[in-house]
Amino acid sequence: MTKQQMRMTLDIAMTAVSIVLMGGNYFFAWDGVHEILGASLFALWIAHVLLNRRWYGALFKGAYSSYRVLQSIVNCALLICALSLMTSGIMLSAHVFSFLHIDFGAAFARTLHLLASHWYFLFMSLHIGMHMALVFRIVQNARAAQSSKTATWAKRLLLIAACAYGVYAFIVRGIGKYLFLLQQFFFFDMERGYVLFFVDYLAMLVLLATVSYHLAAVLQKLRQ
Repeated sequence: MTKQQMRMTLDIAMTAVSIVLMGGNYFFAWDGVHEILGASLFALWIAHVLLNRRWYGALFKGAYSSYRVLQSIVNCALLICALSLMTSGIMLSAHVFSFLHIDFGAAFARTLHLLASHWYFLFMSLHIGMHMALVFRIVQNARAAQSSKTATWAKRLLLIAACAYGVYAFIVRGIGKYLFLLQQFFFFDMERGYVLFFVDYLAMLVLLATVSYHLAAVLQKLRQ
C-alpha cells in the first residue's frame, strides 16, 4: 500500500467514525462504545498527524497564497477541534479513561464537547472538499471522453439535489444552534430515525465539501 493509499484509507475511516460519533450515545445500548470509538479516533488522528508531519512542519515556511491561507485555517481549526474533543472526552470518560479519576470540570467539558463536535464536523467537511480537488480532477479527466452531456448534467443535478437537501438537513438538525451554543444539549430526533441521521449528515458533508472544493478551485486559479 502506497502512502497516498494509506492516507485515503485513514481519511475514510476517520470520516466514518466521526459521523457515527456525531450521534452521541444514541446508537449504542452501552455508552462505553462511544468512548471506545472516540479513543479509536484519537489513535487515527495520531496516525494522520504522523503521515502529514511534513505539512505541519512547513506551516511557518515559505510564502502564503490565498489558497494556502484558507487551507491552513481549515486544517489548523480542525486539529484544534479534535484536540478539544479529545480533552473534553477524557474529562467526561466513565469507562475508557476512568482510571484517571478526573472528577472536576464536567459541566465545562460537556459544553466544550458539544461545541467542538459540531465545529469539528464543519471543518472536517471543508477539509474533505479541499483535499478531494485532485481526485475529482483525475476522475473527471479519465471519464471526459466517455461521458455524454446527458450523463454530465445528470451528475450535476444529482449533486445540486444533494446540496439542496444538505441545506435542509442543516436547518432541520439545528446545526447553527450547536455551533453558537444557542442550544447547550444534544437532541437526537427519534422521529427522523437512524437511517435519516446518516442521510442528513452525509448530505451536509457533501454540501460543505462542495463549497470548499469550488472555493479552493477559484483560489488556485487566482494563484496561477
